[in-house]
Amino acid sequence: MVESSPDFLKEFYIPAYIFNDETKISDAPDAPKFPVLVFINSKSGGQLGGDLLRTYKNILNEQQVFDLGEEAPDKVLHRVYIRLEKLKQENDEFATKIHERLRLIVAGGDGTAGWLLGVVCDLKLPHPPPIATAPLGTGNNLPFSFGWGKKNPGTDRNSVFSFLEQVMKAKEMKIDNWHIFMRMRAPKEGSCDPIAPLELPHSLHAFGRVSSTDELNVEGYHTFRGGFWNYFSMGMDAQVSYAFHSERKLHPEKFKNQLVNQSTYAKLGCTQGWFAASLFHPSSRNVAQLAKVKIMKKHGQWQDLHIPHSIRSIVCLNLPSFSGGLNPWGTPNSRKQRDRELTPPYVDDGLLEVVGFRDAWHGLVLLAPNGHGTRLAQAHRIRFEFHKGAADHTYMRIDGEPWKQPLPIDDDTVVVEISHLGQVNMLATSNCRSKSVHDDPSTHHHNGEEDDDSDEDDSRNEADEFRKFGAADTFRIPDDVDISQVS
Repeated sequence: MVESSPDFLKEFYIPAYIFNDETKISDAPDAPKFPVLVFINSKSGGQLGGDLLRTYKNILNEQQVFDLGEEAPDKVLHRVYIRLEKLKQENDEFATKIHERLRLIVAGGDGTAGWLLGVVCDLKLPHPPPIATAPLGTGNNLPFSFGWGKKNPGTDRNSVFSFLEQVMKAKEMKIDNWHIFMRMRAPKEGSCDPIAPLELPHSLHAFGRVSSTDELNVEGYHTFRGGFWNYFSMGMDAQVSYAFHSERKLHPEKFKNQLVNQSTYAKLGCTQGWFAASLFHPSSRNVAQLAKVKIMKKHGQWQDLHIPHSIRSIVCLNLPSFSGGLNPWGTPNSRKQRDRELTPPYVDDGLLEVVGFRDAWHGLVLLAPNGHGTRLAQAHRIRFEFHKGAADHTYMRIDGEPWKQPLPIDDDTVVVEISHLGQVNMLATSNCRSKSVHDDPSTHHHNGEEDDDSDEDDSRNEADEFRKFGAADTFRIPDDVDISQVS
């Protein structure tokens, strides 16, 4: 196989002198066309992460393969880019080509991939490297969105060679990223810090309280910030995810198989009563009863967003993949695009798709051809203003990482706001599901995946209730966090 030949591997291989001074420049081969740095969460995918790490180290230079359990990506990239800049200043043409052609591979769950993307974004590199994502988690929404699949990959040499061949052929595509902050008056009693599953430190997630020196800090208030690439959600789905992560922490031995993990997820949705939500969950926990929602379109003003009273879960979506490959927004047909000013879900248009769900049955609609949730809006910014005393807590989730969010019952100033932050470069295969505003217009028909032109109105009728149915402060995972708990 040409893919496994030495000449093939040379196109990805980075020699040792790029990382340290121990090897002379004259020892370096011709510059590779697709030099890669590989980041692997060895704790992801049961033992798959560790097996994949060993395979990459066997076929590439060990110094270009990194275990995220041993070293954080911000430290790695900072060190490598300082070294590349030093060599460039010495007129090293080989290092200059490495710098221009560098690509990154990250293998882990969505939490791991988001961690690396956040680091690259906040490093603000003049030539940020494009990133390929290998699916080692449960949902694998990021890899699936860009054509890398959602099943855990093989870890043998042939599987890795096949993946590298895809990296070689992949195209670059921009992806938006989003900043989220939450502010509330400091409670008179207790704490309103986010509570991760089983009281894990909230710093585990990409969401934590800002420091006293942060520009967002306001005296007398608690302010939290974070960032996401795929979605922010609140309500029903986040509560099920929270229960799943809690169970996985209690019994990690039961969660080493991707299929078993997905089955457990479905069972939790049943046991929590989300298939009969109107019977088991009070309407006071519905989104409209919890908060007023406002949106801002590009270059516009804040405007109230109507949320049907039956909506129990709201998702602010950036990518066309949610909960393991489902697409809650779908592709509006031409009539809806005209009448409601909706667009297909591009990943680089500076807009979030805002979708609502009534219950688990409503979620199952996504399994049907052209199925979608309740399309609420597309927005450049979105703001949740929680009603005073509406609830003492709610559940939130960022890119698969859930938490329980206490709410002060005597405070009417609790606000969550999401806004556009920037972009990074992704690598996408020919099977990429994500669409770019820069794609050839002829490809924007989505291959017949548009809605049919029925009279359904995106479930906006409230009578539906009767159907019963870190370099990065924003994203950083601190050094003292156990990487095994990151998906």
